[in-house]
Amino acid sequence: MKYHVTVADRTYEVEVTGATVRVDGESAEAQMVAIPRTPMRRLVVDEVAHTLAILPEEAGWEIEHVGTRWTVPVVDERTRQLQELTGDGGASRRGGVIKAPMPGLVLAVEVEEGQRVEEGQGVVVLEAMKMENEIKAVGSGVVNAIHVEPGQPVEKGTPLIEIGEP
Repeated sequence: MKYHVTVADRTYEVEVTGATVRVDGESAEAQMVAIPRTPMRRLVVDEVAHTLAILPEEAGWEIEHVGTRWTVPVVDERTRQLQELTGDGGASRRGGVIKAPMPGLVLAVEVEEGQRVEEGQGVVVLEAMKMENEIKAVGSGVVNAIHVEPGQPVEKGTPLIEIGEP
């Protein structure tokens, strides 16, 4: 199973296959064992042991190790793809080009050039595989350019909207 784990503003791709764990392509042998009746876990990575306190959070885990605590969002591959499609779940960002996540037909453009948008706001409705998908802004800013119009077919990766700094 593949996961995307964010620690201190850096996202890692983690793939778990039995006792083998690949982090951003680097393999390691790992084992985690719960310490009964506590939130503590013993993590052994390539024969080096670590003791962690791990508590579940709404979107992942709260992890403490040697006095340092992180809130660690953990997203599986399918959920990440859905978040990219809908613009949901990303870190707060500004600006950028919103691209078509799949081939489809533009049904509606919900913003105008010069309009201020907020993270998560719908900007384009795209029909793909007979379903309507609202594409959302992944960051706040001002619409600098609209690259598509209703009725226009688009391919995956086609720029739809450009959002700049306010």
